[in-house]
Parts: sequence; C-alpha cells; structure tokens
Amino acid sequence: MKVSRVSEMKALDREAIEKHGIPEDILMENAGLAAYRVLSQEVSIQGGRFAVICGAGNNGGDGFVVARKIISDGGTARIYVLGGRDKYTGAAKRNLDILLRMPVEIQEVRSASAIRMEVLHCDAVVDALFGTGLARTVEGLHRDVIDLINECRSPVFSLDIPSGVSGDSGEVMGAAVKADFTITFGLPKVGCLLYPGYEHCGTLFVSHISFPPALSRSRRLKIETNEPVELPPRIPWGHKGDFGEALFIAGASGYLGAPYFAAQSFLKAGGGYARLAAPASITPLLGSKGSEIVFHPRKETKAGSLSLKNKGELLNLAEKMDIVVLGPGISLEGETQKLVRELVRGIRKPLLIDGDGLTAVAGDLKALRGRKAETILTPHPGEMARIAGLSTAGMKGKALEVLQKTAKELNAIVVLKGAHSLVGYPDGRVFINLTGNAGMATAGSGDVLTGTIAAMFGLGLPLQEAVRMGVFVHGLSGDFAAWEKGEDGITAQDILDHLPLTMKALREGTEEPAWEKIRIV
Repeated sequence: MKVSRVSEMKALDREAIEKHGIPEDILMENAGLAAYRVLSQEVSIQGGRFAVICGAGNNGGDGFVVARKIISDGGTARIYVLGGRDKYTGAAKRNLDILLRMPVEIQEVRSASAIRMEVLHCDAVVDALFGTGLARTVEGLHRDVIDLINECRSPVFSLDIPSGVSGDSGEVMGAAVKADFTITFGLPKVGCLLYPGYEHCGTLFVSHISFPPALSRSRRLKIETNEPVELPPRIPWGHKGDFGEALFIAGASGYLGAPYFAAQSFLKAGGGYARLAAPASITPLLGSKGSEIVFHPRKETKAGSLSLKNKGELLNLAEKMDIVVLGPGISLEGETQKLVRELVRGIRKPLLIDGDGLTAVAGDLKALRGRKAETILTPHPGEMARIAGLSTAGMKGKALEVLQKTAKELNAIVVLKGAHSLVGYPDGRVFINLTGNAGMATAGSGDVLTGTIAAMFGLGLPLQEAVRMGVFVHGLSGDFAAWEKGEDGITAQDILDHLPLTMKALREGTEEPAWEKIRIV
C-alpha cells in the first residue's frame, strides 16, 4: 500500500478536486462516514454519549460529519471547538452550519477543566483536533486538552492521525493523543507508520475517501508498506546449488555469534550452500555449533581478526558465489578494516555489508560508489548517521530523507534497521516494514537479518525484492518467536529457529494473514 507525506496528500486532495471533479464536501463527507463506520463497529451509538473535540481546520470539519452521524443514529454528541467558530471555511464551515441547525451542544473551549467531567464520563472521544497539518510544538490549551483526552478511559478515535503526531516523521510534537483507533484518509501517512506515531495510533484503518486508483496508486508516491512477495517454488529435484550459494566473510576472536547467526540463518531461511570464511582459530568453535556450514579457515592478525593476506583468496572465492556477506563480527582492528575496504572494491558479485564492515566503509565511501555490482547496506541508526556524515541527533525526525539521499548517492540498497525498518532504493523508493517487535532488539538479531536477505536471493528473487522480503521474513520470524515465548528474553537463536516455520506460513498462506496490521474501511 502506498504511503504519503503530508505535502503529497495535500497534492492528491487538490488533484481529486480539480482534475477528477470530486468536490471538497464529498471528500470530507466520505472521511467522516469512514470514521463513523469504525466508531459504530466498536461502540454502541444509540443512547451513547460522545465527546467530539474539533480544531479549527478541516480535521475539525471531519469531526462535524462524525457528530452529525452520531446524532442521526440516536447518540448524543457534544462538540467542543478550540479556536472559535468563526475560524472555519469551506467544507468545514458548511458542516458546522448544518450542525448549528440541529439539536446539539457546541461549546467553545476556553480551558480543559471546563470540559473535564464531560470528557472523562463519555462513552467515546473523537479526536478531530489537529490532523496532519501540525507544524509546531503543542502548547497551552491544546496541550491541556490532549492531556485530558489521554486521561479518559473510554475509547479514543483519532481522525487522520492522533493529534500532536507529526504526519511526516511520527515524532510527538510536545504532546500527542494516545488513540485506541485511528482512521486515516486517502492513504496512510508516514507518521502513522513510524514510531512513536505508530504506537499512538492504536488500530489503524485506512479509507481511500473515493480517491480513484490513479491517485492512491500513483507512481509519484515513492513510499509504501513492505508487503510480502511471492516466493519462488522449491524445485522438487533441485540440489543445494539451486537454492543459492553465499559466502560470509565474518567473525573474529571474541565475536563468535555474529558469523554463526549470519551463515546459519541463510540455511534456515531456505538457502542452499553457506560458506563461512573466518579466522582459523575460531573455526573449530563455530563448527561445533553450525555443522551444516562449509568453513574456510583464514589467516589472522595477532588480534585474532582476518588478515589482509587473505585478500586474493577471498576475491577468488567470491567469484564463485551468488552473493557475499561482509562484516558481521569482523572487528574494528586496523588491518581487518583495510581488508574490508579492499574487498568492497574488488568483489564483483552482489555484496551485503553489515556490522563492522559498515564502520570500515563509512570512512571511505568512494569504495562503495565505485562498485559495479549491487551493494546492500544494513545499518542501525548510529551506523546510518556515520555513513551520512551526521550526528545521531541529526537523524531525529529525518530518517526517510537521509535514507533516500544516501541510497541515491551511494547507488546502494539501504536497510535502516529498527522498529519498522526502512528499505531504501537508489531510485527514491522506500518500503516501511511492519513485521517485528521490541523483543528483537537483541544481540545477533541483525546478523540473522543478513543471512535471511541472502537466502531470499538464493531462492531466486530479484535482488531488490530479496532485500525487502528478507526484512519482512526476519521480522515475521521474530513475531512468531514472540507469540510463542513473549517479547522478553527473545534471542537471536529464537529468531533463527523460527525461520522455517515463517517460510512455511508464507508458502501456505492464510485467508487473513497474521501480519496484516492496516485495515481498509
């Protein structure tokens, strides 16, 4: 599903009105009716008492439509207006004028305390305060009202986005409504899907408000949710070479988990042949845990990391592979970091760089720009900041923009890991991944991701699809682990162990997939 920035949604609204001839009043009516449909499914309307809290813009107008429907279906709606009735224009004013002719209480709010008892004792709250137009920190009366809404124990329904959440970044602008349900209009907004905004949305519904498909599926929209792609069938008569051959250049003394998890996850996710080039001294230890892996013991430095002397042999070995993974647990030792940079320049196969490998290339981005074959980078936010030449604080609220710029400049596929990982392509496209959970914030989880991505390529998916499918599968495997064990205490081994079950679930399919987290209304 396509996802929009705030400016993109405004442009789509204008196009719907000017090019497709859909009046603003119809768009607002459809938005309000969609929100009311969700409200009526979750709360009994007849005889119920509802607090509809409206801001001065079109989000408030959507709230007026909801209030009218509540009244017409036998409920009581009290409408609380912040900003004055004279602030409304266009469709919002016309919907307010309709309400003024109905037996309904409309109160201009001067203080949160004045409406406290009514809000705290209603059957549900409709949040139509800000919508996506918010561009400043929430203060004063508006903050007091948001705090009051968050005190309410009745269900809270936010229209378009919880008030106080940035529509473009998901950041909380001082204070934000914590909704139980959010009904977003046209398309999901970026802020509805990125944390912390996603957490504030509760259950997320989307209504296309009668947008024609040409708008809701426009190629101009570069951001979308990461949906699973169809997996290539496993050839019944195939051998291990038919399902991909991957080389993992990884590991160092004291870093045994990373190389094991990376190579073993390739096999657990369906890959055929995993080769692991690691320092000779740790290879026996790795072999005792991952006996299915093919090992290539390598020369090492005095510190127990891979020596630069391995360069020629590793380049020759890489030529025989389908894909190479470079960097998990490889260490920050100077000679090894130089080896990484030399290998990045010399490997002519698709190359996934992770972990300590990212540190090596962050100081020599020319090595990436000069590559002819495809490159995949899998940084966490701190590594992303170093690659982009920013501080971690400089990344705040700008993850999408930094990702798109970096992927384009480096001509690389970039996976920005985190809660709802982002997959960015050089052409500006970004996929927001919705699988995964907080329990996956554990050592080794990223190493499992690298092997899973490589496995999707080994199974036969085109590289771009393989990357985002690997991210999806990795997150879903973590979800299966959490459903079985709970989020506390999940380890990389748990994610690894659930990969076969995840692949089985994806191949078999279900009527209502467990990973569907956005509902259409």
